[in-house]
Amino acid sequence: MDETHFKTLRELAKDGTLSQRELSKKMGLSLGRANFVVNALLSKGYIKAQRFKNSKNKIAYRYILTPKGISTKIAQTYDFLQRKTDEFDRLKDQFLRVVAHELKTPVAIMKGYAQLLLRSPDEAASRRMLEKID
Repeated sequence: MDETHFKTLRELAKDGTLSQRELSKKMGLSLGRANFVVNALLSKGYIKAQRFKNSKNKIAYRYILTPKGISTKIAQTYDFLQRKTDEFDRLKDQFLRVVAHELKTPVAIMKGYAQLLLRSPDEAASRRMLEKID
């Protein structure tokens, strides 16, 4: 199921009384594309259409998600959340590696200066190194 089908399924789950014209405006699709997507969802068995019995507009439909449509919507949502969780974990690990590297670099420089101070017999050189550390 592509993103347009999923978003349409989600919109119809929120409000099954949307006309195809309202659905196309809400999703930013042409009316023809909205009709194509709704018909594809109908043919796959994700939604069913029922006419309003007491409607003045006799061509108005109510779109209802079928159990297959509900389970597909749940599965798609779960897959999306899993992909985003994996992406978050990758970004977090990358961030921690960068932070660890950036923290180690100044510490290594300080450690080097401290070792030079311990070995240096020259008091003037030690003072310059202490000034750099400070």
